[in-house]
Formats: sequence, C-alpha cells, structure tokens
Amino acid sequence: MKTPALVVALLLAASPALAEAPAAPRVVVGQIAAAIRDAYFDPAKAETIAAALEAEAAQGRYDSLTDPRDLETALTARLEPYDQHFSVGRPASPVMAQTTPTATSSGLAPVPFPVVAARGGQGFRAVQILPGNVGLIDMRMFSHFEGADDPARKQVDAALQLISNTDAVIFDLRNNGGGSPAMVGYLVSAFVGPDADVYNRFHSREGESREAPAQPYAAPRLEVPVYVLISGRTGSAAEAFAYTMQAAKRAVIVGETSGGAANPGGPVFTPSGYRVFISTGSPTNPLTGGNWEKVGVRPDVAVPAEDALDTAWKAALAGQSNAAPAAATEAAWVKDALDAPGVHFDPAPYLGAYGGSVVQAAEDGLTWKNERRPTWRLRPLSPDLFFDVDEPYRRIRFVRDEAGRVTALEVLDSQTGVSRRLRRSA
Repeated sequence: MKTPALVVALLLAASPALAEAPAAPRVVVGQIAAAIRDAYFDPAKAETIAAALEAEAAQGRYDSLTDPRDLETALTARLEPYDQHFSVGRPASPVMAQTTPTATSSGLAPVPFPVVAARGGQGFRAVQILPGNVGLIDMRMFSHFEGADDPARKQVDAALQLISNTDAVIFDLRNNGGGSPAMVGYLVSAFVGPDADVYNRFHSREGESREAPAQPYAAPRLEVPVYVLISGRTGSAAEAFAYTMQAAKRAVIVGETSGGAANPGGPVFTPSGYRVFISTGSPTNPLTGGNWEKVGVRPDVAVPAEDALDTAWKAALAGQSNAAPAAATEAAWVKDALDAPGVHFDPAPYLGAYGGSVVQAAEDGLTWKNERRPTWRLRPLSPDLFFDVDEPYRRIRFVRDEAGRVTALEVLDSQTGVSRRLRRSA
C-alpha cells in the first residue's frame, strides 16, 4: 500500500516533461478520468466520477478550454465537490524553466521536496516562548520522516525540547496546508500516553495503515494545556493533528473551521503532462468513528483567525492562576497587558530625564531609554502605570508628589521580582 506519507514527497519530487503542444481537452479529460478510475480509494465512487467526466467531455463541455490554465481551473472546480484533495495542474518542467516564460508557461522548475523541506525548517517557521512561559510552535507543513536520524524527526525533537518547560503549548496551524501523517502521529504522541488509541486509520484499496508512530515521543507531556490555532487555510495533515488532539481531549482548538480535506493521496501524471492529485485513502478516527472531509475541524473557541493567537495566549495565561506565586504574577501581568484597551492620554507630565534614562513621547505611547540599553515601548495600563509592549511582564510606574507632579519612575519586573526607583532630573 502506498501510505499517505508519500503525499507531499511525490507531489514535489519530480514531474515529467510536458508535450510540445497542449493536448485536446477531450484527451486530457479522458486521461484524468482513467487515472481516477485506477487510483481513487473508493472504486465505486471512482467509477461514478470517471464516467461523469467522460460523459461531459463527449458532450463538448470542455472543448472551448484550449488554454491549459483554464482547463486546470475548470477541472479542479468540477472535482473538488467529490473530494477536497482533488486538484488538476500542469507541473513546470526543467525545459520550460530554461526558456522565456510564455502565456502558457510559468518558467518555474520543480524543486525537490527535500530541498523545500530543508529550506523551510522541516515545516517549523518559528518556535518560541511567549511572555508568561507559553510555548508557541508555528508550523507551515508536516514533513515526512522514517527514522530517528531523519532531519525532520530531529527538528521535531528540537522544537519539543525548546518548549519542554512551558506552562502551556500553542500550535499555530493557521497557514499549514498539510503534509505527512508521520509527523502528525509523532507530534500527537508527545501529548498522549504510549498506549492511547487515538490515531487515525487509513483505508485504501490495498488495506489499512495507521497514523500511530512506530516509535512514540520518549517523554510525553500528559497534563500540559495545548491549544491549536486553525483557519480555512488549515488542511489535510494539519487538520489531522487538530482533529486527533481535539477528539482525544488533549487540545483546545481556536480559530475558524478548517478546509475539510481529509482523504490523503498523491499526484498522478498523465501522458499529456497534466498532474491530478488523487486521494488513495480515507481516515477514520477511533474516537469519533469519522473524519473531517468537507466539514472541516470545528473550533472549540470560534474567533476570527487573526485573533486566534491572542485568544489562546490569554486562555493559557488565565490557566496559570493557581501556579506558584511568581509564575502566577507574571502570567497575570502579561494577560493584563494583552487585555489593555487602547486609551488616549497626555504624555506631557511624564516626559523628561530620570537618572541616566529618558522618557519621550511616541505615536501611540511613550518610550523609555535607559543609557545604551534597548528602548522600551510603553503603553498605558492605568493612570501612571505603563507596560513594556515587547516584554509585557515589565512595568513602569510614575510617582507623583502631593502637588500631583511626576517626580520619579519605578521599574518593576515580575519575572525577577526586582524593582528600582529613578528620580526625575530637576
């Protein structure tokens, strides 16, 4: 059985040279129908789809689409209602890349998938610890790997190690179109027990395979709160991760309903130079008995995609209210800063020199520059109390005398518990 892990690798690894002249639309449609009949995971449905395409081609539905780009678009739109993974295109060829681009050529050469994956950090765009000790993993694809020494597997381990001591973890999959179930299963295993029966099973003409990793993550975190951010762009393997974590009750899904592309597969290249992505399997989750095809993964907390990160971050911080005093204080300060409404204020009373530092007005707040150290960008939190935009666990409180004149500032740091006062210069 060709496992779903081949999807991305096959898609980008190579493509055949294109014919010198575009094939007639009826020929193209016939070849695509034949490919679907041979490869689609559901033989009965494959026959229905192929027969419909052949009948439409015979009736001349596609005859006017002599520009390959128009034919690709029309066929993709025609097939997508059957399966969200269906797509038709013509891969660029090395020959075309060496010539001047024409109206029917992008001039782009195919890039081997290992190169794409390596240049893209194996799918990890960013891994960081947000203020308040919240881990954030921004993933743009799920790369494939076979063994522990594969680069993608090492990248996963490195990412998980970086956030191994955080009080919560956020996966940002809002711009993740999918990839390999190998990485999906391994990442899930980092948050469930080694014997957990939560992994999707893939059914195909050739049998069944599972998303469960051959070697689970060695040190799973079973209690850490997990949030997964999704959008309409989230698809395929990215949806598999969100769906599985949601079904296992190991993550809160935040954002907008995902794309709804559940059935994995790979590209088939036709003699006329067209590529059609065909689903060769269909997943079933043991906890739900279904999957997310066409309906998408529905968020537990529905918010606009652009607000998903702040929403999850605030929830993660609120969950630390029962933590140790220092950690709880830091989390509360960060959450207060995230919740702070934008307010207008008069900067004039605060401007001036304080010891070796200086406070100046900015377009939307104040800045504080202490000698040669980086500048703090300050926003108001309450009267005379400001937070550092870039490190919101820090505060500056301005001190007034009995006459109401600002005479000093106090620098407060909830991480270290350190505070100090700088008097205003005369």
